[in-house]
Amino acid sequence: MSYESLEAAAAAYGVSTIYEAAGRTGLIDLDLIAHIPEAKVAGRARTVMCGQDDNLMVPAAIAQVKPGEILVMRMPESRPVSLLGELLATQCLAHGVTAVVVDAAIRDAIAIRDLGLPVWSRYVRARSASKTHVGEVGGAIEMGGATIVTGDLIVADGDGVICVAAARVEEVVAAAAKRDAAEVGKRERYRAGELSYDLDGLRAIVEGVS
Repeated sequence: MSYESLEAAAAAYGVSTIYEAAGRTGLIDLDLIAHIPEAKVAGRARTVMCGQDDNLMVPAAIAQVKPGEILVMRMPESRPVSLLGELLATQCLAHGVTAVVVDAAIRDAIAIRDLGLPVWSRYVRARSASKTHVGEVGGAIEMGGATIVTGDLIVADGDGVICVAAARVEEVVAAAAKRDAAEVGKRERYRAGELSYDLDGLRAIVEGVS
């Protein structure tokens, strides 16, 4: 399966299924706002470490990004300072950015949503950033308990955002396919009136009977 097909499959399975398939690892465990709640995306990460309250590295990252990548941006301390606004979002779309994940704020939130750029951010604030601090594009960053390296797979939807290490993508997507197939069968049995309380052996745990 091509990497593009793996990305498409991961997006279709969604964050929760990928999280379980990855052994409950890689979750970016933050209260992120999904600005287009119905969006389901996957793509390679392009990491951006900004200076504190500074977004100089965001245009630098857009100048380096490859079509289909997801920008994953943070600064040393997450604060409600905007790293992304409408003009930068417009540039992202023009250069093929699939989505943006921001452990800080964005502004022009309605305009960005109307542009159709899927964005997950921690805050929405009008407060602007400076453009004076040279940070880093492409290095390893920590975000919400996950370590993210440029080239890792990012999957994002209404349930949140997860990172899958590049070396594990094929394995995790295969495990997600098996999990999804099993859930299809279970769904039909639930529709017929059966209970997970019995199918998953939960009655024995609660009641001590089989």
